[in-house]
Formats: sequence, structure tokens, C-alpha cells
Amino acid sequence: MKPIRIGTRGSTLALWQAHWVEAELRRHGFVTQIIEIGTSGDHDRGRPIAGLGVEGVFTKEIQRALLDGEIDLAVHSLKDLPTEKVEGLEFAASPKRGPLCDAFVSRKAASLDALPEGSRIGTGSIRRKAQLLHLYGSRFQITDIRGNVETRLKKLDAGDYDAVILAEAGLVRLGLQERVTSLLDLPFFLPAIGQGALGIEVRSENRKTLRPALDCLNDLPTYVAVTAERSLLRSLHGGCLAPVAAICVVELSSVALMTLLARVLSPDGSRRLEKQGTMVHFSQETDRIIETAVQLGSRVADELIAAGAGKLLR
Repeated sequence: MKPIRIGTRGSTLALWQAHWVEAELRRHGFVTQIIEIGTSGDHDRGRPIAGLGVEGVFTKEIQRALLDGEIDLAVHSLKDLPTEKVEGLEFAASPKRGPLCDAFVSRKAASLDALPEGSRIGTGSIRRKAQLLHLYGSRFQITDIRGNVETRLKKLDAGDYDAVILAEAGLVRLGLQERVTSLLDLPFFLPAIGQGALGIEVRSENRKTLRPALDCLNDLPTYVAVTAERSLLRSLHGGCLAPVAAICVVELSSVALMTLLARVLSPDGSRRLEKQGTMVHFSQETDRIIETAVQLGSRVADELIAAGAGKLLR
């Protein structure tokens, strides 16, 4: 049996995710091989992510390797994967989602509310920065931070920052959950599109061949939820670096019930728009449920655009 070649970034977190996928595939009898691929986001660590001026800084080299046949399957942190379709590639599966929330990490306060005025908070996310500015105004100094999870924690411990905001899922996956000071709970603070989820991408021509492997990796409620969230972002033309936050909750039983809460902010946090939508689908056909998720994301995006979201994103 030829091995399924799994492409991934070389960061500690990305490798954890790839090895998790590998272990799951091997548990089901597949032979695998992990291939590390450098990305522009990993090579250029001097500038803020938004300053790199291109979408997919952590994914496009991996996608190129997939298109060129150097790998068979790519593992992405889904929040890093652009929603615009790449011809010849498909987002084909998403394992069960991890923790959704953002985490407040600090040695100086137990929570954001307890952090002294003027404290320096590090984040590399425009979405996080915009929500912090909307909630707290000029109370804190919110500054850019780059590097992997471990690097950011070292900068915090060295006193470069009084607090940092990180994805809870990344900390948990790396066994660093004890570093979580408190969680920024929903819906007070909404996560990025696809946060906590993995995205499995394959060549379109190989999807049928890899179907047995994809089926053992995919969690349908997660896939439906992130499909709705990604449909929202794609319809907003926001891109994965935009100040857009959302969460979709999915219940699958005799019917499919999906509820999507979405938020768009101005980068300076001065304006915030929020809409929620719910759709019910009575068929148990997977393809029809996915189509409904796409429609839900598009519908909520249209409502946000009608309320002025386009101006905020521009």
C-alpha cells in the first residue's frame, strides 16, 4: 500500500495536528508519511501577519505542493485557510472541533477586567484587536506579536507584554492548558472563522480515491458548522485576516438545526455589527445539509452587508 503523504507546516502546533491526523489514519489501517513544508508566514516573522499583504501566508505553499503531487493530503489550521476556492483543490473533511474560545494569558491579572489600565496586550489578530478596542476602548495598549505559541509565551514571560490572547485550542493541543489564566467566553468574545477546527484539503481528482481515509477523519457536525462560517466569510469578501468573528452551532438528529452568530467590526473597534440566523433542514442527506449550511452563511452575510458591513471591511 502506498503511503498517504500528509503535508504540514513545521511549527510545533502544526506538527501536533499532522501527527494527530496520522495516528487517526493509522488506527484505521492506512500507511502514512508526514512531509514538512515551509510557508511564507513562517519565513517572514518580522512583520505583523496583516502586513505581509497576502492571504494564505500559512497555506499557499502547502497548496502548491498538493497541486504538484508532492503530497496527497494537507492538514491546515482551518482559521488560516482562505475561503476562496483554489482550482483543483477541495476542503474535504474536518475532524471533531477542539475548544472554540480565545484564552487570556497573564501573570499580572486573573482576567481582562482585572488588568490594570495601560497594560500591554499582545495579539497578532485584527479580529481580536478590534473586539478588545470595542469592549475596552483605549484602556489597554494592544500591540502586534508574532511567532508560534511557545515564542509568544516566552515574550510574555520575559515581560515584553502584560498579557497575550491565544486560541485555547492551540494551548490545549500542546499540553499548555495550565497557562490559560481565563477564557474569553462566548458570545462576549467571538472566535475566528473555523477556530479550533482542522481543515483537510485534497486534490479534487483524488477525493474519491481518498474517500475511505476522509470518512474516518471527518466529523459531520463540525464540517457543517465550519462550512456555514466559511460561507459567511466568503460572501463578505473579508478574507481570513479581516475583523470578522462567528460561531455556528449544529444539532443533527432527525433534522439538521444550524444557528450562526456573526460579528463584523471596524479595525479600530469603534463600530460593531452583529447578526444571527437559523436554518432547519429536514433531509438527512449529507450533501443537502451542506448546501443548507452554505445558504445560511450567505444569508447572514447579506444581512450584515445590508447593515453596512462592506464599509467596515473596506
